[in-house]
Amino acid sequence: MQAQKEAPADMQCKDKFLLQSVVASAVTSPKDITQEMFNKEPGRVVEECKLRVVYLPPPQPPSPVAEGSEEGSSPRQSSTENDTQNGSELMRTFLETPDKSSEAKSAIYRLTEEKAGALHQSNRLRQELELLRRDISKSRSSGGVSFTFVIVVGLIGVALGYYLKST
Repeated sequence: MQAQKEAPADMQCKDKFLLQSVVASAVTSPKDITQEMFNKEPGRVVEECKLRVVYLPPPQPPSPVAEGSEEGSSPRQSSTENDTQNGSELMRTFLETPDKSSEAKSAIYRLTEEKAGALHQSNRLRQELELLRRDISKSRSSGGVSFTFVIVVGLIGVALGYYLKST
């Protein structure tokens, strides 16, 4: 087999891999496996499976702007996870179906990857927003005049009052 220098322009490929399997005894070592074991002879079962080669473009980075998101809205976590699982199952189904076009498969793969990236970014931003909200609420609750400042002003007031009374 020789690796291709680049994928064909139409992303179509007629290459296939033939996988063969036979039953071997438990004491068979890798050195005992020979080509003759895979010959189809009477009494020997050789399972075969052909795998088609499908070219997929490299995954595109997700868009930096999440479309359709609104500030303050928080989608349910369970539906997000279900969407990711359903998208993966859909992609797997398309990739395993031999009569679908490779362009559709590559588009589904790219969109699934982009969706996963967008969900990851959305979760990260949601966590960051929650941390900022916590910091703001902490700063508001601890705002005002510090206790030390009140003590110092009180001591100065007492000292000033004592000084003015004695003069």
